Amino acid sequence: MPNTPAKVRSCLIDALQLDLVGPTPNDIAHVDEIIDQAPSKWYLTGFLVPYEASVEQRSEDIGNDDIDEISQVNAGDDEKQPDSASARRAFFPSSMGLSILVPATAKEINVTVHWGDYCPVDEENEENQEDSKSQLQLPRLWQRTPGQAELTVPLHLSNVPKHWEIPGSNGLRLVTSVRPVTAAELVPVGTRSVSVFLVNYRPPVANPYSDIAFAFQTCLIICTPYSLVPRPNLRGRHGDDWDEKVADLQYRDDYEYAVGHNVSAVAVTNDDATCQEVRTAWMPIADVEKVVPEQVPGVELGMEALAAAPTVETLRNMMSGIVDAYGVWMEAQKLNLPNEPERLEVANDLLNRATRANKRIAAGLKALDDPNVLEAFQIANRAIATAIRQRLTHNTDTTPESVRPPAWRPFQLAFLLMNLVGIAHPEHPDRELVDLLFFPTGGGKTEAYLGLAAFAMVLRRLRNPTINSAGVSVLMRYTLRLLTLDQLSRAATLVYALELERQKDTQKLGPWPFEIGLWVGQTATPNRMGKKGDNDEYTARARTIAFQNDTRKPSPIPLENCPWCGKRFTSDSFQLLPDTNQPKSLQITCINRKCKFTRNQSLPIVAVDEPIYQRLPSFIIATVDKFANLPWVGETGALFGLVDRYDKDGFYGPAHPGRGQALAGHLPAPDLIIQDELHLISGPLGTMVGLYETAIDELSSRGINGKKLRPKIIASTATVRRASKQIRALFGRDAVDIFPPPGPDRRDSFFAKTVPASVSNARTYVGIAAQGRSLKVVLLRTYLALLGAAQKHYQAAGGAKNPDNPADSYMTLLGYFNSLRELGGSRRIVEDEVNSRLARYSLRKRVNETEGLFADRQIAYEPAELTSRVSTNVVAEIKSCLALPFHEKKHIDVALATNMISVGLDITRLGLMVVLGQPKTASEYIQSTSRVGRDENRPGLVITFKYTSTTRSLTLRTLPSLAYQLLSFCRSN
Repeated sequence: MPNTPAKVRSCLIDALQLDLVGPTPNDIAHVDEIIDQAPSKWYLTGFLVPYEASVEQRSEDIGNDDIDEISQVNAGDDEKQPDSASARRAFFPSSMGLSILVPATAKEINVTVHWGDYCPVDEENEENQEDSKSQLQLPRLWQRTPGQAELTVPLHLSNVPKHWEIPGSNGLRLVTSVRPVTAAELVPVGTRSVSVFLVNYRPPVANPYSDIAFAFQTCLIICTPYSLVPRPNLRGRHGDDWDEKVADLQYRDDYEYAVGHNVSAVAVTNDDATCQEVRTAWMPIADVEKVVPEQVPGVELGMEALAAAPTVETLRNMMSGIVDAYGVWMEAQKLNLPNEPERLEVANDLLNRATRANKRIAAGLKALDDPNVLEAFQIANRAIATAIRQRLTHNTDTTPESVRPPAWRPFQLAFLLMNLVGIAHPEHPDRELVDLLFFPTGGGKTEAYLGLAAFAMVLRRLRNPTINSAGVSVLMRYTLRLLTLDQLSRAATLVYALELERQKDTQKLGPWPFEIGLWVGQTATPNRMGKKGDNDEYTARARTIAFQNDTRKPSPIPLENCPWCGKRFTSDSFQLLPDTNQPKSLQITCINRKCKFTRNQSLPIVAVDEPIYQRLPSFIIATVDKFANLPWVGETGALFGLVDRYDKDGFYGPAHPGRGQALAGHLPAPDLIIQDELHLISGPLGTMVGLYETAIDELSSRGINGKKLRPKIIASTATVRRASKQIRALFGRDAVDIFPPPGPDRRDSFFAKTVPASVSNARTYVGIAAQGRSLKVVLLRTYLALLGAAQKHYQAAGGAKNPDNPADSYMTLLGYFNSLRELGGSRRIVEDEVNSRLARYSLRKRVNETEGLFADRQIAYEPAELTSRVSTNVVAEIKSCLALPFHEKKHIDVALATNMISVGLDITRLGLMVVLGQPKTASEYIQSTSRVGRDENRPGLVITFKYTSTTRSLTLRTLPSLAYQLLSFCRSN
């Protein structure tokens, strides 16, 4: 049995292939299998029906049924209109094939055909023999007979297709078409296009024996003694789109050698990237290799070591190797530049961008000569190291001191250094530059910009250690509730570490505490404190009292655990002050006596709007829609420093006349604005956000010596396209730098490298397209196979008794849906059919098979749901349960989600996802499927369904070996 997660994943794929398609040509164990059901009912796809079969035989009774959609849903980010079905009725295919390009010298091709025939098995007992005489009696047993033939097909140009009988097939034929390719500027002169189809011309057989004429597990393999001609990719070659030009450069050595028709095409490439063999695949598999941070020898990355450097010279020497190594890398890249003028121009542009980034890193090292910049840098390093140590102790028996010393990844440290000047010197041109941090999901973007946020907050206090340095320093915005809540805990731990640093030396870091504020809608946090008799269940008062009376109810704020020590909050953790009748603030303390924030030391977090406008936390996390309050709520002006009075409880502006003592002028405006997951700010949302950005930019700007100084803007994303245009539309800034800058080689940007699956486990994608089948049936059968097979391997590895069970990551199935409506219909299938049939799924075995592919399994009646219609506290609870090992009582069997999880679900345990409904954009597809397989040692498996009844799906092409290979299973037009 498999003893590693990677081997379990491989077994799941094999089980899915065998259960939905059938035995492969190399499967000796099942070559002559006997099944107790008609093979067209047992198998979902991979078969060809006779060309002249009747309509009844070419489709199943519910072949055009869609997933039952719920009719009414709440409006939310994830409520999208599902794709409309094609007007054409879906039928089982009668043919499938491949198209290739061959050189002028090619005379013939060698074609190997594999298939399986099934015939009823005569049963010996007389009763069954008597029953079989009835035409209405279905055959009970069917036995497989493998078929194989090899043909040599000459390549003669012809205006009509040629037919070739396949020996021993009883009516299967190859149909070939050979045509000249006249575009000599794209392919070598004399290149021909060859299409080879396998067509079932067998005479139909009447029901209930119709499957006798079907050809199952069909497979075409084309081999040639010469190299096939790669299909030209014209995108980016002559256009003006910079992203397309970069893609054309970086993928110049990746080729498409075949296109599938009604099936996927797989090219078998040689070591020199040439191809002499292509084949069909009904369930294609593609690996997306991991992008990993690159290490730079001779550079000190330890955060605490950097924080403890005795002098600026020592500190600079510890990090300067990164500048030298980056320069050496750029020189090495120049040795392998392309010869084509247009590609050479793009390559030189990329290297120029890298040079500019390297100069900015060097300038950041130089900026450390300023004593305040130096100290802010070191305090920031120490604080984020402390925060990381604390987070790594959550739910463990370890202590912060025993945790391995935290260290930067080279790109994180470089990003911090290159932005020091823009933060430290508001008049510098770097201040106007929008830096887009571009790194794959899970690569460490959050720590990079949190380090910069810590530097900005500390530097403000060091330069002015009085009350006048208080106020909002960092403003971080998100678009989705799940993402906001996930980042709150990480950012809160950092701010808590900064507050402990401040308490060590208030003369240096000021009298006002470092605090973090959560500024989001009332479904997540209370927007008002409330008072006795107001009858408002959304106030902080009502939520706190409800939680104190019954801790099974949601916490008053969207945190269930202390961000510092990880201890779960109790009813004693929340106090309404100064009294419960008319409270002014919500104080939160940890009940863990060993925690730093217990008893008289409250947690420095503000999660109610009214106190936020007075406390003005140094770090505010908000959703972009919250800024709609700006024109309507006068107190929001305080967030931008527009206050003139203060007291021990906070700051006051025109909305609170007569309170507090005078300040010496306004507070500073925010220094840093962070927009995470930039790619989500698009469409109508982007239009609205762009309008509010005009006001935010103006409110955050200050005039000094006749010059308008604006805040520094940082954005981050794992999927980027046309970033400059988007940032210009959003923020009104033309200067944009992407970091790390891409290199001429897509596999190497100096700071990151793409590594093969042999070095680091890749995420595997498996495509399923079942023409003529109901999407209900495809969903049901796939869920049953994956859940049943995972259970079998989980039990074989010791089950719950083995805490390191290799099947654990695949015991929770995460279902992704393109729309909330489709999710609602699929939920019913999981609750009813999946639940009931899985309890006896071990019975699904072939005749005389002692051990099947699946084990019986009891799953929770109600699947977990991560959508906009689920309350925030439930979302937080589901997230914590998803992270639990499967042997825990609160484990989750099935979780159904919409695009709500495309960002913000950072649970390394998850390893299995099933995608129903192609996401509207490639970025959403990449982001959503990146939620699984985040742990290198527990590689991800993504099963994605191909619609065969929607217009958008039918027009997608097969693109193996191109960017991400995520759509490799798509059918050609």
